[in-house]
Amino acid sequence: MPLDVETPQPPELATGVDADDYDDAEVGGDEYRREELGDFLAAGAWEEAFAAWRAETDVTETEFAIVRDLELLTQFDFFWDDFADRVGYHAPGLPEDWKERDLHPDLDSWRRVSSINAGLTELGQTVCDVLKSEYIDWEADYDAPDDLPDF
Repeated sequence: MPLDVETPQPPELATGVDADDYDDAEVGGDEYRREELGDFLAAGAWEEAFAAWRAETDVTETEFAIVRDLELLTQFDFFWDDFADRVGYHAPGLPEDWKERDLHPDLDSWRRVSSINAGLTELGQTVCDVLKSEYIDWEADYDAPDDLPDF
């Protein structure tokens, strides 16, 4: 059953952040094109990607309420990886010490934490796919090898 929630506003991208500072990303180059990506998100890419994700996700309405309450969607970052000719992303997530930090009253199990973290990762990849296939028309300066791993 699809997730029955409204599409939130797209995140504002962190223009001052070096994407190589993220533990989960290795980026070639330093021209991240976040302003252009942010324009694409505002022009419909976010809404299109969110609708596709919402139709397929296993995230429940209770879990999405936690995401919304903790403002996790605002912490997404998307950036251009010229070396790999793709959109990269950094997905927010709940920390391992969620229980000790008492982050949210409905956050009560590792299963729920894992579901939220996996759902946010899937949303990030869906956004990247929509941006690359439907919005981006620029070419990378570098010809990437075919065996690069996906984000």
